[in-house]
Amino acid sequence: MTRLGVALFWLLHWLPLPVLARVGEALGLLIYVFALPRRRVAATNLRLCFPEMDAHARNRLLRRHFRMLGRSLLERGLSWWASEARLRRLIRLTGLERVTAAKAEGKAVILLAPHFVGLDIAGTRLAMEGDFVSMYAHQKNKVLDRWLYHGRSRFNDQMLLSRQDGVRSTVKAMRAGRPFFYLPDMDYGRKDAIFVPFFGVPAATITGLSRLARLAGAVVMPCTAHVRRDGSGYDVEIGEAWADFPTADVEADTLRMNRWLEGAVKSMPEQYYWVHRRFKTRPPGEPKLY
Repeated sequence: MTRLGVALFWLLHWLPLPVLARVGEALGLLIYVFALPRRRVAATNLRLCFPEMDAHARNRLLRRHFRMLGRSLLERGLSWWASEARLRRLIRLTGLERVTAAKAEGKAVILLAPHFVGLDIAGTRLAMEGDFVSMYAHQKNKVLDRWLYHGRSRFNDQMLLSRQDGVRSTVKAMRAGRPFFYLPDMDYGRKDAIFVPFFGVPAATITGLSRLARLAGAVVMPCTAHVRRDGSGYDVEIGEAWADFPTADVEADTLRMNRWLEGAVKSMPEQYYWVHRRFKTRPPGEPKLY
């Protein structure tokens, strides 16, 4: 991204959200046409995860996904520059009282936040309510990196850690009262990962949710972000804390996470981040899928 691109994002963020949403959907269709490698990745993921769909239905879902993806790119400008008052009008947050109650009881909290296209909006809205800790991966593009970091840290006192900061810093922050906004549903390679099914396909999945919950004595609450299709706003929901989690069986805990995620994805399949190579890492002896 260039400074000119940032300036365009800044101009567009002033548009009414329904208008910005339509512009974003148009951008998404352009990405669908011209970003062939990403389209192939997303199409492969949908074929693997929804084999019961016929090719025509999957292609319709693929196009809907790219429209939502385009929206998420342009609407990111809201996270970067929109006023707190406007964001509160656009983003309905429910379930925060669950976090407040857990903290009042002295419990650490992990918010399990999957990679839906509204993820950045969710992070921004939560940051308006207090101090959180989350992981941040620095971007190669310095201009984009600056604004992504700004968008995730502009409200209150957010702690953004890299994966290199390690488990100890994260656990320490949680024990100090910062809920952890955690995104463990990508393929991060073989390190700290095991193969458990995701939509029936063995997927390299990090075991961090179970391990961190145990180390910090934390409760796990799912946190999902839903982008309203009509452009009227967003819904961020924090669910009830999982009972009987973690257990002594890390593999069972990780499988539980993936099964919960499958249900969340099925409720809004076009909004999951299908352009990520979720099945890039394969079990020994299995062929590449991309």
